Amino acid sequence: MTTLTTLQDLYTEQLRDLYSAETQLMEALPKMAAAAHDPQLQAGFEQHLNQTRQHVQRLESVLTDLGETPGGHTCQAMQGLIREGEEMMAQNAAPDVRDAGLIACAQRVEHYEIAGYGTVARYAQVLGHQQHLEVLRVTENEEKATDRELTTLADTINQRAARGARAS
Repeated sequence: MTTLTTLQDLYTEQLRDLYSAETQLMEALPKMAAAAHDPQLQAGFEQHLNQTRQHVQRLESVLTDLGETPGGHTCQAMQGLIREGEEMMAQNAAPDVRDAGLIACAQRVEHYEIAGYGTVARYAQVLGHQQHLEVLRVTENEEKATDRELTTLADTINQRAARGARAS
């Protein structure tokens, strides 16, 4: 475990945490896409996988610029969030209900990422890493856009899931 004595140390540690989170998510998103019933939700997970690959590259670039290596840290929070998603995928659920649950899991992931990127962006600003700040804000905004897209999908899928429950 690294000793954190400066904000720069914390910044680096948080960047590594996000890197771990994003690399774990790259493994989980194809499974979520395969488990999704709704074609738009499947496509959304696949689109986010492509975005996540870009996020990983950006984090690698920022860490390299700092003279640091990306690995060496495991994001425990993302492990837990992914485990919840796996539990949802394993549920014996109606397709629309499973999709609604997958969206809930995905939005928890997005909210975690939004918080993480917002935090490191503020650190970058305080530390005077202007180029990092710009890159991290782009990623933060992409995460927010993904969350909004999931909300839009949820509006439709949740209604279908509710109708299915009343029909039975």
